[in-house]
Amino acid sequence: MFYGLLARGVTVFVLVSIVATIAACADDEVPTLYVGGIPDQDVAVLEARFDLLAEYLSEETGVPVRYLASQSYAALVTGWDNNDVQFAWYGGLTGVQARLAVPGSLAVAQRSTDERFTSVFVAAPDSGISSLADLKGRTFTFGSESSTSGNLMPRYFLGQEGIVPETDFNSVAYSGSHDATWKQVEAGAVEAGALNANVWKTRLDQGDVDTSRVTAFYTSPGYVDYHWVVRPGLDEVYSSGFTQRLVDAVLRLNAANGGRDQEIMNAFQADRFIPTSNENYLPIENIARDLGLISEQ
Repeated sequence: MFYGLLARGVTVFVLVSIVATIAACADDEVPTLYVGGIPDQDVAVLEARFDLLAEYLSEETGVPVRYLASQSYAALVTGWDNNDVQFAWYGGLTGVQARLAVPGSLAVAQRSTDERFTSVFVAAPDSGISSLADLKGRTFTFGSESSTSGNLMPRYFLGQEGIVPETDFNSVAYSGSHDATWKQVEAGAVEAGALNANVWKTRLDQGDVDTSRVTAFYTSPGYVDYHWVVRPGLDEVYSSGFTQRLVDAVLRLNAANGGRDQEIMNAFQADRFIPTSNENYLPIENIARDLGLISEQ
């Protein structure tokens, strides 16, 4: 009788110990860091880019890192606000929107090309369009409404020429991404459009564009654009100094190192990342406010 009770007691103790151990392991489990990026290109391009980067960051920081795709530019900003994403590759405008949504968020890195980024305006070679003024009365597509190089800055430069798209164009559409913009012009769905100059050059170099049907006729002046933004509070979630280690890992990437570094940087259409700060994007914020794309706060 005594030994039976003892056996049952030992069994209960062992079960309780196992449950306690599992619970402790669950408590000690390192949270996944989610990386996001605006969906400015074809899905396959983005998945290859960010999956490579997530694997690299996981090895460099010692925490699990995964890429979380977003359906739209606005969805990535919402995901930031909800803490679904903690490290993200934003355009100039969406980065400003994310930092306004979550105070304490920091712009930390950009490509050297992002210090003086440009947009291109494209049309069919035989369209009779060779200047911004020729766009009046034509059908036109921007990229995403939240895109810096596909909407905000093209609108700004059109405005400098006295052109108001909703008044002066025959119709205004939004393609949703830079690749979709040139493809719609190429297909004849619209007469002209504006997109990211880096995407345009890359697609030309890859031979994806039928230049008998779509070509660039105007390149904008430079402006600041894409950048990495880190969410506040990561040191408390992971460990002291984690945010700096994460940023340092990104800044160490260099295509000149070859191997995976080169593969990642090629995916970002650059040689390396350089430091940046929130202050560099104040001109973008001011233009967005002037155009009504950011409400007063």
